Amino acid sequence: MSATIAETTTDWSNALLSELETATIQIEKKQGAVPQWLIEADHWRTFAELAHKLDWRWAAGWAEQQAKTFLVNSCFAKQGEYIWLRTTLNGKKPQLPSQAMVYTGASRCERHTQDMFGIDFTDHPDSRRWIKHQAWPKNRYPLRKDFPLQGQPEDVSPSDTDYQFLRAKGTGVYEIPVGPVHAGIIEPGHFRFQAVGETVLNLEERLAYVHKGIEKLAEGRTPEQLLRLAGRISGDTTVAHSWAACRAMEQAAGINIPPRAAFIRGILCERERIANHLGDVGAICNDVGFAFAQMQFTRLREQWQRNQMNMFGHRLLMDCLVPGGVKQDLSNEQIASMEQELAELRSELDEIIPALDLNSSLEDRLFTAGFLSVKTATDFGALGYVGRASGQDFDVRRDTPYAPYDQINTKVVVEEQGDVASRVWVRIKEVFASIRLIAQMCQQLPEGDIVTAWQTPAGNSEGLGMVEGWRGEIISYVRFADNNTITRFYPRDPSTFNWLALEKIVLNNIVPDFPVCNKSVNGSYSGHDL
Repeated sequence: MSATIAETTTDWSNALLSELETATIQIEKKQGAVPQWLIEADHWRTFAELAHKLDWRWAAGWAEQQAKTFLVNSCFAKQGEYIWLRTTLNGKKPQLPSQAMVYTGASRCERHTQDMFGIDFTDHPDSRRWIKHQAWPKNRYPLRKDFPLQGQPEDVSPSDTDYQFLRAKGTGVYEIPVGPVHAGIIEPGHFRFQAVGETVLNLEERLAYVHKGIEKLAEGRTPEQLLRLAGRISGDTTVAHSWAACRAMEQAAGINIPPRAAFIRGILCERERIANHLGDVGAICNDVGFAFAQMQFTRLREQWQRNQMNMFGHRLLMDCLVPGGVKQDLSNEQIASMEQELAELRSELDEIIPALDLNSSLEDRLFTAGFLSVKTATDFGALGYVGRASGQDFDVRRDTPYAPYDQINTKVVVEEQGDVASRVWVRIKEVFASIRLIAQMCQQLPEGDIVTAWQTPAGNSEGLGMVEGWRGEIISYVRFADNNTITRFYPRDPSTFNWLALEKIVLNNIVPDFPVCNKSVNGSYSGHDL
């Protein structure tokens, strides 16, 4: 199909199609919930260049192995519209031009694909191993079908001591290694600083120490089993990751969930957002010595999660979703109790927040610290509160609304100052917005069933699900085999991009401000490492 043929396109797609036609690039279109555009491998980078020229955002990238070929996918987004780009590679020597030469945010996804599948992205700006470390031999690729789930571990994995971090030289320049093992219960991640005096010149991250093999573990699972796995990708995002996986599976199966189930999913996801924002605001304040705020916000978060335990059976809301709906209904008494809970939280926040707003010493530590410009946030594809504090006016709930957000008014909080303080205030304002959303959902909660009977998808059915989690946009891809089991699952956590942004956020800050800069991003190690 020529690039000039478009059955259901918007102005944004038409503009991109016009650019492709001018460049004599042919595509084949496959209609679906997310339009799929098939393209020749030789034009892979050119497509990215044309999309970038028209301000499309690079949103995700993944691959999968078929009988004698590899399918490589990218997802692009603009103004709430998504395009799913796909190409096919020869299985013997898979090679593809790197889109990371155009979109910086594509870098680590391509490195992940390179490590897991052995696909060579030519001219990639960084060819170092990313996910593999030294756990597998050079020419073994864990997501290929011939690689066993249990792997082929040596008695002791070789140490990862030869990773070539960037070196800086000069008078007074020194290096600070931090991690991967940290104090307390934080997950492992390595940070390598170069500094002069107390000023950070460069930060480079080394992640993937908690790589769990999520994608490999998903193979052969039933929808219910996959959902349980998805809910454990990142424990603080169990609802949102489960919902994204559900949307992908339900799309592949061609089923619609009951309206009541959609509203309950929305309530659960907004509760998850509130719990994490409360915890983060307190932790950021604690990192600069304002213990009062940390104690108050921790108290509110603890009470919020205890109520979740009483109402839904789990403090973190794990396993509350099922394919086709939700596990548990809400009674009228529970709805009334939740409405009272919302009013009490709002009242508490109205008393506590002025203590933050009027505290000059807190202001001195947070304002101008950890600056992320609008341009850098755009270039890196920063998501959620990190992106919205730097002018990224995007939210899946509003821009690509799915039930129940297509039936309620979703306010998106955006600021442009781009510092730690902005990331704090975006969180606070999102808490208030989520309180209003939950109240709306409770008032508009429709009657009816809470689950739709599952329909086994045809073999090779696939789906792409998007959800706005508390950290930002989550994208999940699913393909089914012909026996109602999963043959490919890929979840993209917002931290994929936000970790990249952190490397720029800390530049020209003092070393002692790294903890608060880091906490203001609060990337998920587990969600990134898969």
